[in-house]
Amino acid sequence: MTRAAGRAWRVIDTGILRAAENFALNQALLASHQAGDSPHTLRFLRFEPSALIGFHQHVEQELRLDYCLDQGIDVQRRVTGGGALYFDETVLGWELYLDRKALGTAEMGLIAERICTAVADGISRLGVDARFRPRNDIEIDGRKVSGTGGAFDGDSILYQGTLLLDFDVERMLRVLRIPAEKLSDKAISSARERVVSLSELLGSAPALDVVERNIRDAVGEAFGVEFESAETINAAERSAFEEALVEIDTPEWIYQHNRPLADAPMLDGVYRSRGGLLRASVAVDQPRQHLKQVWITGDFFVKPRRVVLDLEAALKDTPLADLERNVEAFFSNADAEMLMLSAEDFVTVIRNAVAEAAPIRESSA
Repeated sequence: MTRAAGRAWRVIDTGILRAAENFALNQALLASHQAGDSPHTLRFLRFEPSALIGFHQHVEQELRLDYCLDQGIDVQRRVTGGGALYFDETVLGWELYLDRKALGTAEMGLIAERICTAVADGISRLGVDARFRPRNDIEIDGRKVSGTGGAFDGDSILYQGTLLLDFDVERMLRVLRIPAEKLSDKAISSARERVVSLSELLGSAPALDVVERNIRDAVGEAFGVEFESAETINAAERSAFEEALVEIDTPEWIYQHNRPLADAPMLDGVYRSRGGLLRASVAVDQPRQHLKQVWITGDFFVKPRRVVLDLEAALKDTPLADLERNVEAFFSNADAEMLMLSAEDFVTVIRNAVAEAAPIRESSA
């Protein structure tokens, strides 16, 4: 079955898997779709208890590893950008693998609105009033029930989201590395006011097959297609999955963005752009006013994934006076897709980090 096989799209439920397996399937299905080996697909998925970080994030900066280890919570890095999350069997994941022609646009804001509006319709059929809220959330009476995001691979798009069937907010907060004061009873109560599960609204979590059927029907109506159920992925996807799992199911994958060693103090900067939160840690050769080393992490989306690594390498030993010019030159030559990010955003977060060195330069002058 391929995308040329008619108007029907595939729907598949891959069940409860380890995080590494779910993310290997993300990589395999997106790559296979781009290669023409996969049909347009709606996938439902669930996780064993897992603490998950975005591709560009630092594990120890985002998660309480000691708590995860003590509670038997798996730690894994996603193949897409975004922020740190906690998932378990009470969270239903949904994903669409489509091409740009099926969506009629490559603009992520319009893609998010069209898909989230359809999924919100499906959720509403369960007896609630779910609505899309820009930029990429689905809410019920102002409380988040589904967070979403997307990634590109050529003409193929992976758009994914979650649905809180029944969720432990306190456990989620304890997994994430947040200030201790945010774990107070008052803070936990405040967090509960911002998110909501279907179980809380309906008195109990609806049956999984009912939830999936309503989302499937709403998406089918929104896109004018029917769905054909599949029990398993195809042979090409299986091969791509097994190859991806070898890479992802390793400590090297999980901890790949740990801070590099440097023989100069690291200075940290943060910048919240339209495309997400960026963090920069920099080592500055102050006598020469050179950017000796830069390390960029955060909650954002860039394709291909190694663009940020290439940018870091390109900026080693850059004169601070040439920072803007070098960053702009890098992106003018890079074949990169960035969701609501610009070269100037990277310049800004690096400048914010470098600014931390100002008091040191003044006191040593």
